[in-house]
Amino acid sequence: MDVTQWISEHDVVSVLDPGVALEALRAGFAQEGAGTATALDKTLLGYGNHATLHALGAAFPAAGYAGTKVWTHTPGGADPVLVLFDVRNGAVTAVIEAFALGQLRTSGTAALATDLLARADASVMAVVGTGRQALPQVAAVAQVRALREVRAYSPTPAHREDLARRVENELGLACHPTGSAEEAVGGADVVTLVTRATEPVLTEAMVEPGMHVNAVGAIDLRRRELESAILGRCAAVVTDSLPQVRALSSELREHYGDDDASWASVRTLGQVVSEGLGGRRPGDVTLFKGMGSGIEDVALALAVLERLEGRSPSASVPRRGRAPVALRPVQPTP
Repeated sequence: MDVTQWISEHDVVSVLDPGVALEALRAGFAQEGAGTATALDKTLLGYGNHATLHALGAAFPAAGYAGTKVWTHTPGGADPVLVLFDVRNGAVTAVIEAFALGQLRTSGTAALATDLLARADASVMAVVGTGRQALPQVAAVAQVRALREVRAYSPTPAHREDLARRVENELGLACHPTGSAEEAVGGADVVTLVTRATEPVLTEAMVEPGMHVNAVGAIDLRRRELESAILGRCAAVVTDSLPQVRALSSELREHYGDDDASWASVRTLGQVVSEGLGGRRPGDVTLFKGMGSGIEDVALALAVLERLEGRSPSASVPRRGRAPVALRPVQPTP
């Protein structure tokens, strides 16, 4: 089989930044909401010594492409690739190294959710969890809201202090490490949970009127970042993948159970992009539960392909190694 293009990590980051990613995701979810794009639910296989094999994807027939991202997560790491197919004849159009793509997809989807759900005047952000997704998550929110203050919490002091330094140095935003999740969240307009917690780090008592929550860390049944009682306080609960959240979110499963009627109030990003939220009152609490959707990966892959047209992307031998993603956002107009 002849591969038309091998698109490397360096090619991806040369044409894709947070602003481009945000609009590509918005367009992708609009197509899903309109019924012209369909997601392939994530498939996972466990094998060997704590290793897993993953696949997810989407079809965009109007655009002429379908794609699948595949990877195996091993004790030694992972190296995802996304394969794009021409829907007219099934031919492979491109194979895309997808590590940077995945970073931009996760943070960009949170940016889109924040833009759709958070108060327009939101200016204080709390990030709970300081792993490698924490900095992109802050950059994502800064893409759509004019942040004047960021608070960072991790139970490890060195980790929260390091994140605070990076937010200030790399994003140019004031960031304060805090000694507790309660201190970080108190008075915040946007709260992002990006942890590997197995017990709630956000309790119902910590949630204040007007707050928007991005819960993006707990994506399997072993994880839990927030108390399920919070969901009863929310004027809107939105997810990027309803099948995934029903199957794999312990928090939402506890609240909504197995009754289809109970789940009817949970909306998808595709629905909100296409139909709107229906008005947000200043005191409304909103929540985005991110699980990951093939719509996101393929929408970004199509944006990369479009922007590389007319250029000479990498030859069929990949350039190994990670390419740094440019995170610094353009501050929105207040």
